[in-house]
Amino acid sequence: MALLIRKAGHSILLCSLIFSFVSILVVAAEAVPKEQELDRISVLPGQPLVSFSQFSGYVTVNEQHGRALFYWFAEAIASPRTKPLVLWLNGGPGCSSVAYGASEEIGPFRINKTGSSLYLNKYSWNREANILFLESPAGVGFSYTNTTSDLKTSGDKRTAEDALVFLIRWLSRFPQYKYREFYIAGESYAGHYIPQLAKKIHDYNKANPRIINLKGFIVGNAVTDNYHDGIGTVTYWWSHSMISDQSYKSILKYCHFKGRKTTKKCDKTLRYAVNHEFGNIDQYSIYTPTCLSSQNNTLRRLVRFKNTILHGISGYDPCTENYAEKYYNLPQVQKAMHANVTNIPHKWSACSNVIFKNWNDSEASVLHIYKELIAAGLRIWVFSGDTDSVVPVTATRFSLNHLNLTTKTRWYPWYSGKQVGGWSEVYDGLTFATVRGAGHEVPLFQPRRAFILFKSFLAAKQLPKS
Repeated sequence: MALLIRKAGHSILLCSLIFSFVSILVVAAEAVPKEQELDRISVLPGQPLVSFSQFSGYVTVNEQHGRALFYWFAEAIASPRTKPLVLWLNGGPGCSSVAYGASEEIGPFRINKTGSSLYLNKYSWNREANILFLESPAGVGFSYTNTTSDLKTSGDKRTAEDALVFLIRWLSRFPQYKYREFYIAGESYAGHYIPQLAKKIHDYNKANPRIINLKGFIVGNAVTDNYHDGIGTVTYWWSHSMISDQSYKSILKYCHFKGRKTTKKCDKTLRYAVNHEFGNIDQYSIYTPTCLSSQNNTLRRLVRFKNTILHGISGYDPCTENYAEKYYNLPQVQKAMHANVTNIPHKWSACSNVIFKNWNDSEASVLHIYKELIAAGLRIWVFSGDTDSVVPVTATRFSLNHLNLTTKTRWYPWYSGKQVGGWSEVYDGLTFATVRGAGHEVPLFQPRRAFILFKSFLAAKQLPKS
């Protein structure tokens, strides 16, 4: 009899707990800002069924100029309330995180060849975190400004400032992510965006409540330091047989790599190497085929290299960017994503030529920011796909070497299954890793290896040694 009473007591307690939990959920649901619910994506055209929530829309970052940044947010597949928040940024400057990060690399979906439907990405990073994609700065993708002159005055400083405003206002719209563990990830010219934004957040947190709980960042094939990146890039070209001995010596002789301006002799030498010695290869992945339907190569995956624009199409399916440009220009897709609400007077494109050509300010080096953020205790990982010739592994290694960090774990191979996934070295304050067989967009070429890299970063564990 006593046993039955105890059981009954447990039942009453259990019912009470369930009722309390449901009440909390109801209150939480009622507390969700209206703006958040208006941004909810019910379903994207051609999308497979999923269990996680998606949101997209605009956050105004400057009322006076009418600058608004577009985002796409995919909550974690499981336990979104307990998993970290990760902001993904693509570079250029002037290229879209929706086009690349979300649609080709780490997002939940990939786009089919017809450009009209989606399929699931087996190695989507929202298996491990809540992923927020941002099209930045204004003028990139669906992000816009009502002040035309903004398109010709973008630069590092304003991009970081606007991104900070975006995050603060986005967290007001999504208050359940305030104080959540927060990381920034990205690639290419985001090698500037990410440490610069991290510093802005770090400085902001010194004087304000720490609603942005920044823990660290991870960046791949990152533009880092003009001089060392430049020397490292030319060295990669020569060591991978892309240029002649004569061009290699001439470039090192005539190019100083210390500013955006170059000499006529440097330009001439670079132009000859690119136009006559490279051949028709994908410079972002030198061992994979190019997209034959895009031989005009008009502004594909821009990365700044001493004012020389290098174009390329990359991936196992090298035409994947074309599918994105079809899909995101579909009116039904834009409607589902709450995008293009101001009827932007041009088609959505993966990169903005106007932004790239008129970039206003660019730091010669971000190594000093690395030093400051390492001292602040942030978790910092830098990785390189080793078949990229635009911001190659040699460029990154040359740049990081000048941080003069103490080695904690010497160079070692790390594994994906039974195969070497790449190599890594752990320093006091920073982890560096290569990803074997990956081009500029590492998760596109080696999705499983990139996923292992991301999981290890979030867990603050070294990459697997066996």
